[in-house]
Amino acid sequence: MSKVRVHNFAVSLDGFATGEGQSLQAPFGHAGVRLMEWFFETRTFRSMNGRDGGSEGVDNAFAAAWGPGIGAEIMGRNKFGPQRGAWQDEEWKGWWGDNPPFHTPVFVLTHHPRPTLAMEGGNTFHFVDASPAEALAQARDAAGGRDVRIGGGPSTVRQFLAADLIDHLHVVLVPIVLGRGVRLWDGLESLEDRFTIESVTTPSGVTHVTCTRR
Repeated sequence: MSKVRVHNFAVSLDGFATGEGQSLQAPFGHAGVRLMEWFFETRTFRSMNGRDGGSEGVDNAFAAAWGPGIGAEIMGRNKFGPQRGAWQDEEWKGWWGDNPPFHTPVFVLTHHPRPTLAMEGGNTFHFVDASPAEALAQARDAAGGRDVRIGGGPSTVRQFLAADLIDHLHVVLVPIVLGRGVRLWDGLESLEDRFTIESVTTPSGVTHVTCTRR
């Protein structure tokens, strides 16, 4: 059976994985880029954007684990874009340009399905109104035996954790306090009982926490 994985999922010290006030100009709301600054310095991120250089230490080792073995991704609608309610603009194709970094089928959870969107690099976005289990079944069919990545945002990851559908969870604890936004951990008491948990703190100041299903 393929595994369900979460990678590079950053949260603040007070548990917020995104700030308040998401907009076209601010995908993470008032958090800005602070949750992901550790990632932007890695060779993995720079390579994804066609650039050379970048750090090759522990942060990069964790960042690079994001891609291998993945055959499909599931994300929430607010990771795909800032619109709410019925789609006002089906020309919106996400934050990532004409060739997004996923290179797999992507299933976007939404109560407002729209036609499938095919883009460069093997990226095909399917907009589905489905429960976590139903979406996972579709993603596994599309993944061809490879793993499925849950890409976020926090509400989507929380739903999959609550349904006990995640096998590997990599959370990056970033030493900032956001105070408001969308939290990851609410309603997940005793989550640690399901996982073997390891952590490592890096010179960038973040702590990588990995949770592997027992």
